[in-house]
Amino acid sequence: MKRLPKTEENIQKPCKSVSSEPNNLLGNIEKIVELSENSELSNEFFEKASVYIDFIKAVLQLSDMATVFFAIFVDNSDSRYIYIKDLSKHFKCRNVRIMQYGENLNELEKRRLVRCCRSDNMPGYRIPKEVMLALTEGKNIEPRQYSNITQDEFFEFMNELFEEKKENEILFNDLKNELFSLLDANPQLEIAKKININNNNLLYINNVLLLYFCHLFVNDDDDIIGFHDFEPIFDRNYLTHIKHSFREKYNELIIENWIENCKSDGFSDANYFKLTDKAKSELLGEDMLKKRAQRLNNKFIVHSGIKSKDLFFDVDERRQIDKLTELLQPENFSSIQKRLSENGMRNGFACLFYGAPGTGKTETVYQLARQTGRNILPVNVSEIKSMWVGETEKNIKKLFDDYRINVSQSDIAPILLFNEADAVLGTRLETLRSVDKMENAMQNIILQEMENLNGIMIATTNLTNNLDNAFERRFIYKIEFSKPSLYAKKKIWKNMLSNLSDSEAEGLALQYDFSGGQIENIVRKSAVEHILTGTLPSIETLHSFCMSERLNNDEKRNKIGFY
Repeated sequence: MKRLPKTEENIQKPCKSVSSEPNNLLGNIEKIVELSENSELSNEFFEKASVYIDFIKAVLQLSDMATVFFAIFVDNSDSRYIYIKDLSKHFKCRNVRIMQYGENLNELEKRRLVRCCRSDNMPGYRIPKEVMLALTEGKNIEPRQYSNITQDEFFEFMNELFEEKKENEILFNDLKNELFSLLDANPQLEIAKKININNNNLLYINNVLLLYFCHLFVNDDDDIIGFHDFEPIFDRNYLTHIKHSFREKYNELIIENWIENCKSDGFSDANYFKLTDKAKSELLGEDMLKKRAQRLNNKFIVHSGIKSKDLFFDVDERRQIDKLTELLQPENFSSIQKRLSENGMRNGFACLFYGAPGTGKTETVYQLARQTGRNILPVNVSEIKSMWVGETEKNIKKLFDDYRINVSQSDIAPILLFNEADAVLGTRLETLRSVDKMENAMQNIILQEMENLNGIMIATTNLTNNLDNAFERRFIYKIEFSKPSLYAKKKIWKNMLSNLSDSEAEGLALQYDFSGGQIENIVRKSAVEHILTGTLPSIETLHSFCMSERLNNDEKRNKIGFY
């Protein structure tokens, strides 16, 4: 049900004669959406909407039906994907009616005005973010510039293409063609000079694979690539060939020294691969490598930004902490490492801080870092653990690789902090359950990495009785953090609430068996109370806060279940 094409005169005339008509894309899109709802795509609809369709056609150079579809997609851009059934519901017609206009949908896709996901043979459409941005900002929607782009722009394009392939929005052949078109259009880039698709011996699959390795390294900071990383990109028949050629070492990427095995415990790991130093240097260049190194640095907590904080401990704990602070001073630590090596011991320095929550373990690490001039790489155990087979192991390897890179580039070795590492340090399980096997695999990798550690690792844990013996042996220095003594609690109260008298501080210390962290919670409540009321909380108010803290703590302690 297409209208006859209109002349230029007929297209312009309605716009001039009706001053109330919208004169921008979004305004005309809105009109088309309103008129098309429940229209059954009738001739009447096309007649009523002709002015608005022609406006968009003139700007975007689209067919009538492609224009209508584009309007509906824009209106539903808050959805992840819009499907054929969504279109038929909007127009109030059958799915087969929409399917007849497949060429118009393809038209939008070829113009990159929409992207199409074809998973499960159910095409779903979405508007790319750059198109929506142009619409909302009132800018022209123009084809993106592919030629004479910078290296950063090149990798941005690659990121989009590989993400679209992962989402099944493009087929492998489309991915290959677009990647090779990018290379052809940008001969000025080093990566295009080295991966010259018209003049090299690599199969096109290997060319795509090499580009994929570069993409993962630059865009995802991923330098440990497993076979499972290939699965979203390559079709099954390609995967079989890639896996076999990599394992048997006859793949040209390995032969020509572009790709190599990762190392694990000093030996090649048959399941993980990375770009060689040659590949990083020749394909990416120094500027890109410096930018990546800077991104790694951004993950670290800088020692100069850590605020000084008074911590109060019993005599024995204070002695151990002071001793550790002395050992980790840069002028002393290098000598310690040398002596460790001379005695046949690993020169990595692993410390364990254990004890009840709120006893100052984490804050002690921060103050150690501040006093010794060391940055901190914090580890979130929950983030590195993954439900996917092989992904947790990969995350751990990457973590230690990132740490090693920073150690090699730093004058003063940073601290690798495994905070609240209960899930990591617990006793390994002898079971056939797949979940437990994954946990054990994670722990085994950490144990291996601790053997090869060339720096400082500190783990904090609330564990007291469930520490795996293998971990315990690898910690050179251990400090138990107990709840503060009466004297220490009094000092903490006075330090945090200077308005307290000695007798009031002592009374609070006597009555409540709190950790330093619990006292800090009460001080925060007091600060809020002061801000809200304009007056300092009375001693009675402090006691009520203490009672509340004690009750809450008891409730938490009595709960049983999974974290």
